[in-house]
Amino acid sequence: MDKIELEILGLSSSQSQSGSFALVLGETVGNRRLPIIIGMFEAQAIAIEIEKIVPNRPMTHDLFKSFASSFNFTVEEIVISDLKEGVFFAKIVCSNSGRTMEIDARPSDAIAIGLRFNVPIFTYEQVLSEAGIVLTEEETEKEGQTTEQTSRENKPFKEQLKDLSPDRLQSLLDEALKNEDYEKAAQIRDEMNRRN
Repeated sequence: MDKIELEILGLSSSQSQSGSFALVLGETVGNRRLPIIIGMFEAQAIAIEIEKIVPNRPMTHDLFKSFASSFNFTVEEIVISDLKEGVFFAKIVCSNSGRTMEIDARPSDAIAIGLRFNVPIFTYEQVLSEAGIVLTEEETEKEGQTTEQTSRENKPFKEQLKDLSPDRLQSLLDEALKNEDYEKAAQIRDEMNRRN
């Protein structure tokens, strides 16, 4: 069965399920998208690696990488292998001394681990045709037109803060505290302190 390579296109709050996130994957060659609903902690693990934020203590997926490296295992690829009754299944393809193994995993965990090993993400045509969303030419053009804007928006939050005025930083800080988003508030505070 031929594999189709995917790339991470976005991660955002799920509008359909409170406390969940939508991880959007897209074909590297093609216009189909594969949205997967994942939990908050898995979304955080993926976002931290995408943004290259180094936590004070290793997270579970970092621990997996250290453990695998200590025993000379390498991760070769991540495969979103199946979709059954609306639930996605994935495999982490590992190797050790020429021996290859497939480890069953949730896609969110597999992708968080795959990011840490910098390996490709694949799926099969069957999964993509069943759960994928095809963008029309109009949507593809619209997506292309907003690339400059989204590239600015896709900058890490800390980088976006550098472009803002002190007044705007203060209003963002007030909003973050009101929403009890303490992680964002801390980043805003750090940027304000850096300027003083």
